[in-house]
Amino acid sequence: MVFLSLHAENTVIGFVGTGVMGKSMASHFLNAGYQVQVYTRTKEKAEELLVRGAMWKERISELAASADVIITMVGYPSDVEEVYLGAEGIVSHAKPGTFLLDMTTSKPSLAKKIYEEAKKRSLYSLDAPVSGGDVGAREARLTIMVGGDQEAFDRVEPLLQIMGKNVVLQGGPGAGQHTKMCNQICIATNMIGVCEAIAYAKKAGLDPTRVLTSIEAGAAGSWSLSNLAPRMIAGNYEPGFYIKHFIKDMGVALEAAKEMGLLTPGLELSKSLYEELAAKGEQDSGTQALIKWFEGKLEK
Repeated sequence: MVFLSLHAENTVIGFVGTGVMGKSMASHFLNAGYQVQVYTRTKEKAEELLVRGAMWKERISELAASADVIITMVGYPSDVEEVYLGAEGIVSHAKPGTFLLDMTTSKPSLAKKIYEEAKKRSLYSLDAPVSGGDVGAREARLTIMVGGDQEAFDRVEPLLQIMGKNVVLQGGPGAGQHTKMCNQICIATNMIGVCEAIAYAKKAGLDPTRVLTSIEAGAAGSWSLSNLAPRMIAGNYEPGFYIKHFIKDMGVALEAAKEMGLLTPGLELSKSLYEELAAKGEQDSGTQALIKWFEGKLEK
């Protein structure tokens, strides 16, 4: 393999998707001195990056043809497939030697398909979903789970370190997505426990903030408890991660688990509760809004 040098002075980063997390992730490359090109379906979402010097591309195909590294952070597996494998997609228009990093949480099987199609065109594809939410993206502290070839990973690891601090190659194509499914399964049932604990504390007449101070430092400690329970207590349901996207992730995990013959009853329960929230109009709230179910605050 012959790889491009990926130094800031000679590398163009193409970024597709500048939503809640993608905007912060792309901004770190501007801070590091890279040329950044962006495309998103709603141009207004990229405005902050454009003001800071990012270049707007009207079509994904234009971005693909001019970037050396292309990073995608979109919504659903169907979006990923269109962005990479559609007629105007990245795989058809990127120049040979380009690195493709899909950081969307998507299907392991789709990651493998993109890898195979990219390989035919001398493109280096890695699936690299993330965990850490809006705070992790903003503070460049994301956990990044990668699937793909070792040599390609070695070349892009310094770029991934610009966005995150826990960057691990988990295996071949699709391994990053499988690892993200493990992450989402843990979160799904943990969120039920966090909500039940906060609801219990309130029913018992305790100060939930004081309770949190005690239990987050012990065996019950978790990222969700420390980062999302305070938002629940404050009644802050702004999205660090959308409920609609979490439902998507759980659906992907359930599908993959079924293909492997694995039972995941906790995951099924969590998905059913979040689907009830979405049906009550909470699909664009943050995942911490699950507390509304336990406190009986959903719209009738």
